[in-house]
Amino acid sequence: MLTTWAVALQIVARTSAVYLLVLIGVRITGKREVGQMTPFDLVLLLLLSNAVQNAMTGPDTSLMGGAVAAIVLLSMNWIVAAFSSRDRAFRRVVQGTPSLLIHDGELLMDHMEHEHITVDEVLRSLREHGIGSVQEVALGVLEVDGSLSFLKKDELPEEVRARHRTRFLKRN
Repeated sequence: MLTTWAVALQIVARTSAVYLLVLIGVRITGKREVGQMTPFDLVLLLLLSNAVQNAMTGPDTSLMGGAVAAIVLLSMNWIVAAFSSRDRAFRRVVQGTPSLLIHDGELLMDHMEHEHITVDEVLRSLREHGIGSVQEVALGVLEVDGSLSFLKKDELPEEVRARHRTRFLKRN
């Protein structure tokens, strides 16, 4: 089946809608690094890609239809990245903001619950960073890319810790 201009425009519209829907869905589900994906996350990602494929191309299974969908996806991703690099507010909407999980050696359980991060995940990440206990941490942050970063108490002056507490705790 040859792709006509009308069908190609339908594919552009469908693919754009699916891209935005999946982007919103991924954003809502939270921050998680690819390396931190659970088997459930991987299964979801694989099934999601299969589920939306037909929604993007409709009945057109031609090479041209797939190429149009691929070009639209790549273009939309480039546009979102370009806007994100130029506009801080847009970047916050698309990528989110870092979340404080540990402050002055104490786990912020309400923040962890909001981000769907377990104590075990935090403790595992502490060990990966060579930190023996939560009490050694001045600031523990879930970054927008899903990674966990930590600053030890002996590495951070008190005035910086207070500034981060004000910044992160007011928002959440």
